[in-house]
Amino acid sequence: MADIYEFEAIGIDGKPVTLDDWRGQVLLIVNTASQCGFTPQYEGLEALQKRYREEGFTVLGFPCNQFGGQEPGDEAEIAEFCRTTFGVDFPLFAKVEVNGENAHPLWKALKKSAPGLLGSEVIKWNFTKFLIDRQGHVVERFGPNTKPEQLAYKIEELL
Repeated sequence: MADIYEFEAIGIDGKPVTLDDWRGQVLLIVNTASQCGFTPQYEGLEALQKRYREEGFTVLGFPCNQFGGQEPGDEAEIAEFCRTTFGVDFPLFAKVEVNGENAHPLWKALKKSAPGLLGSEVIKWNFTKFLIDRQGHVVERFGPNTKPEQLAYKIEELL
């Protein structure tokens, strides 16, 4: 995989952001959606962010509308929903595609570095999570059924 810090994305505010901003931190990169059965995981993701932020941990949320149209809003609506409903303070990005020809290059690289079950690179649903170590390496991929709080011990091992 290319150096994760070389990837750029558009922030939820429409401004370009490079992942180099988080060089040396442990990251949890997640594809999110506001109208999904897993949407309450925002609460757990924010709890992880608050718990480990001072130790060098950051959650990066990438809204995606590829699964059942569960992220239909624009970036301003997504940001407002996340802030007012779940108190989200971790960085959010503009909507991306995670599968297919138009998948964001970061997500193509994440899937290649940590395939899912039976070696499948396809993201199956919202709230798939990739844990990244301080050197920018993908450590592990977690499916939507893995709740954020279940990742605390894995994060602690990397901090």
